[in-house]
Amino acid sequence: MKPYLIPFLVASSLMAQGVKWETSLEAAKKRARVEHKLIFMDVWTEWCGWCLKLQKDTFPTAEGQKALAGMVPLSLKTELRDRTPTPDKAVERQYELEGYPALFILDAEGKPVASHFGYLKAPEFASWINGVAAGRK
Repeated sequence: MKPYLIPFLVASSLMAQGVKWETSLEAAKKRARVEHKLIFMDVWTEWCGWCLKLQKDTFPTAEGQKALAGMVPLSLKTELRDRTPTPDKAVERQYELEGYPALFILDAEGKPVASHFGYLKAPEFASWINGVAAGRK
């Protein structure tokens, strides 16, 4: 596969999923306030294989989609394949990233409720999302 196709395929994969992904923290916070939902934030890079696997193999599954339906999903790419930072790079410092993929659940103001660093298979991902959501009710 041509390396320049990877970002396009990842973006296409996210858009093809049933949930509507936000790509701006401010837009996600606004939507979370309106919809009275928590925000699920995926912080990733183009060079992170586990990040791409999560987007390809976990989020699109029925379990992943069902869990994400109760959240405002947010996808923030912080580095390009050549490690050039994107405008979202500051999120790494703001949320004290420990590695990739970095998964966060935020309240509607952007405050962290829970975090997970690393890959999760669909059942584990759904269990984590649903467990955090259940604990907030």
